[in-house]
Amino acid sequence: MKKSILCIAIFAISFLSSNEVVAQEFSKMDVSPMDAAYFPKSYKISDKVVKVTYGRPQLKGRSLDKLAPKDNVWRTGANEAAEITFYKDVTFGGEKVKEGRYTLFTIPGEKEWTVILSTAKNVWGSYFYKQEEDVVRVSGTVSNSDENIEAFSMMFDDEMNLNMGWGNTIVSVTIE
Repeated sequence: MKKSILCIAIFAISFLSSNEVVAQEFSKMDVSPMDAAYFPKSYKISDKVVKVTYGRPQLKGRSLDKLAPKDNVWRTGANEAAEITFYKDVTFGGEKVKEGRYTLFTIPGEKEWTVILSTAKNVWGSYFYKQEEDVVRVSGTVSNSDENIEAFSMMFDDEMNLNMGWGNTIVSVTIE
């Protein structure tokens, strides 16, 4: 018994003295953190119809036109292009779309935004956008917000319409 205790003690001392403790350096909070919106807003995975994952850039005194220039393809958020997943076949902005995962691009305009679902995957920004990868292009209705929306935001309303807001601009696309 004494030999067992002595062996354990020697092993423990040698183990503790031979291992170096290395501090982990975790990255800081992203200035444009990832977020997600989904419909319905329940927590049951089996109920989900649609989920969108996107980066949330902030205006920080800059204009929306500078960050999402009119008439140019935009990644619809920050960092990686936004991704939208349909868990069932849907009608997106009047166009039939099969269930699956798509990249969500937009082209900002004055009175309407073009909203694009693309087959591209794991895309950083819109630098490598290719029109031939489009699944559908639909018109998003533009309205104005009374409040300034500092961080780009997406949400689904009670009818499952996708609403994207930033600055004083809200863009809506119907989903059925």
